[in-house]
Amino acid sequence: SVTIEGRPVHLRAWRYMVEGCPGNDYALPIPVYLLDADLGENAEPDRHLTDELYGGDPRHRFTQEAILGLGGVALLNALGYNAIHTYHLNEGHSGLLALALLEDQLNGSTPNVIADHDIAAVRRRCVFTVHTPVPAGHDIFPHDLVKQVLGDERASLLEACGGFDNGSFDMTSFVMSFARSANGVSMRHGQVSRDMFPGRRVIAITNGVHAGAWIAEPVAGLLDKYASGWRGDTRFLRFAMGIPPGEIQQAHAEAKRQLFARIAELRDVKLDPNALTIGFARRAAGYKRGDLIFSDLGRLRRIVERAGPVQIVYSGKAHPRDVSGKQIIQEIHAAARDLEGVMKVIYLENYGMDLARYLVSGVDLWLNNPQKPLEASGTSGMKAAMNGVPSLSVLDGWWIEGHVEGATGWAIGDENPEGEDAEIASLYDKLEYAIMPMFYKQPLAYAAVMRHCIALNGEFFSAQRMMNQYYRDVYQAPAP
Repeated sequence: SVTIEGRPVHLRAWRYMVEGCPGNDYALPIPVYLLDADLGENAEPDRHLTDELYGGDPRHRFTQEAILGLGGVALLNALGYNAIHTYHLNEGHSGLLALALLEDQLNGSTPNVIADHDIAAVRRRCVFTVHTPVPAGHDIFPHDLVKQVLGDERASLLEACGGFDNGSFDMTSFVMSFARSANGVSMRHGQVSRDMFPGRRVIAITNGVHAGAWIAEPVAGLLDKYASGWRGDTRFLRFAMGIPPGEIQQAHAEAKRQLFARIAELRDVKLDPNALTIGFARRAAGYKRGDLIFSDLGRLRRIVERAGPVQIVYSGKAHPRDVSGKQIIQEIHAAARDLEGVMKVIYLENYGMDLARYLVSGVDLWLNNPQKPLEASGTSGMKAAMNGVPSLSVLDGWWIEGHVEGATGWAIGDENPEGEDAEIASLYDKLEYAIMPMFYKQPLAYAAVMRHCIALNGEFFSAQRMMNQYYRDVYQAPAP
């Protein structure tokens, strides 16, 4: 149980065993524990505290974070995990874990001033990854709310260790002060995070994705032939450079056929397998600008007339309270109506991992155009690259590192802020003068780009490389 507003909130845990990749003898099952407050011994309102993520008001959110941080430590202790070397906190959601560890270190005492050696003892056990450059993604709670939820004693302990600033509790700053290491999730995001939190040491470990989970079977079979061993060691993906372009075309055509069959099931829409198909699938948020390609419908119509047919497949949910995200979805549907008879624009509902697997492997081009520098990393383009699908993307997040113009995809604009009008012009120019002529008139050259995507970006932007980097630079690195 966790004490919330002076009363015990009882928790149970569900265990999910994450199985390793088939054929990889080194991949042991990993337990993931999910906390659940829906128990008969809890008051009715408390039973719903773990129903959904990001729901409710600040009090509800802070209560959830208390359950995750304080309850998470209590659960691990109850299960006998008493010799944990490193607690890895992702974002501030579990930040009160550091408070629980501090309480253990102090053996229940609540001094007015926390000794440096006690803070250092907690810091040695915690590392922190920050995931968002958007200020709204960093929780700040008023003092009275913290005191209401945690009680006087714990609020006083947070006060003693400098957790409050001008009457507010900044969860991210609190976690950073109790972490021996902090990192962003791309090279650019590391720099942005250092600017957001001056005086803090923030390194960069670029995200990666799990090849076995995201590479579609037609492409996987091709890799088994030319890059045998990739399922257990993604460094073998580099051997994709030896795949004949014609065989990449065949594998991709099958992945595209499977996507279109899935779309036909979901929407009863038949797409053209020979048309350039653009994919855009991610959380619908205003800064991701999902409707940017529709900024000039006249230009888009002329591109289709001059360069060939285009069809676009969208998917992605908006946060329930994200008005701008919902507006983006409405704008996309409006554009689809305006372009009827010129190009097909499909928006697929209920976006999830299953649908994402079809999309990242079956489209011909992956589009990403966030407002710079608000893309911390982005992983959908990495998943597409592993399937040989090149990106047309703004140079932000991971794409700064993965972009090789004309080899792994194409850039929208350059790295510097240049205004939305310039980015729109660049997007259209790349489509009309670089991408579509290659796709329609030089298909083997386009297949060679697909080959580079797998060999260069698929190999590097993998979960294997990411985890090796975390192990070396974070988990095993001594505190600075």
